[in-house]
Amino acid sequence: MDEVFRALADPSRRRLLDSLNARNGQSLRELCAGLDMARQSVSKHLAVLEAAHLVTTIRRGREKLHYLDAAPINAIAERWIGRYDRQRAQALHDLRTTLEQSAMNAFVYTTYIRTTPERLWQALTDPAFTRRYWGVSFDTDWTPGSPMTWDENGRRTAHPAQVVLESEPGRRLSYTWHTFTPEWAEAAGVSPETLARLTAEGRTKVTFDLEPHGDTVKLTVVHDGFDPGSTLRDMVSEGWPALLSSMKTLLETGETLPA
Repeated sequence: MDEVFRALADPSRRRLLDSLNARNGQSLRELCAGLDMARQSVSKHLAVLEAAHLVTTIRRGREKLHYLDAAPINAIAERWIGRYDRQRAQALHDLRTTLEQSAMNAFVYTTYIRTTPERLWQALTDPAFTRRYWGVSFDTDWTPGSPMTWDENGRRTAHPAQVVLESEPGRRLSYTWHTFTPEWAEAAGVSPETLARLTAEGRTKVTFDLEPHGDTVKLTVVHDGFDPGSTLRDMVSEGWPALLSSMKTLLETGETLPA
């Protein structure tokens, strides 16, 4: 938490977070132009924010895109705001609210897994892996544009809009999210009211970026395309951390987390 407080103490770094709040996934060039700050200064501030895990990065060709990660702010808010009067913590509270609102159109989560890119790719695509930590398998050839059928314990969900978007083995995988059906809702314990809200929302997509990092792999998950006030966004913000923790445990120990 000390790194987070030090990162937030500088007004220029708070401006960078505000810029990413307004439009997530910006390159260094875009951030410099939008804030009228020198490239070297922006780079230094971004390095501090990334070290504090307030910002995570993903490479797109020659560019590196920067995404805001609200998890550290949420952790501080949960620990401190309830213990001190609201006025003394107002700045932190306001920033937490801003970051949470920015996540309406994207959920970003980064984790480091002691494995290889090839093994992690297998964990994301091989039914023998995905069934163990997710309870889901995918019927697809993982070619961009190919359809995907989701199989959850024999309940199959298919739709023309469920497709693979990008597929670079060991580096990057992206696909559209599944269709919400009454059969899925019944099996998942989702109420008819919640199902109605989910089906009214636009289709989202998820992207996995894999980057070697010493003897680990940096995995960044970006789930985006959410409507404002999205019900699905609230659901995946709880689901992804648990799911990825189970995958990490499986890859590192051979066992999944207890159900």
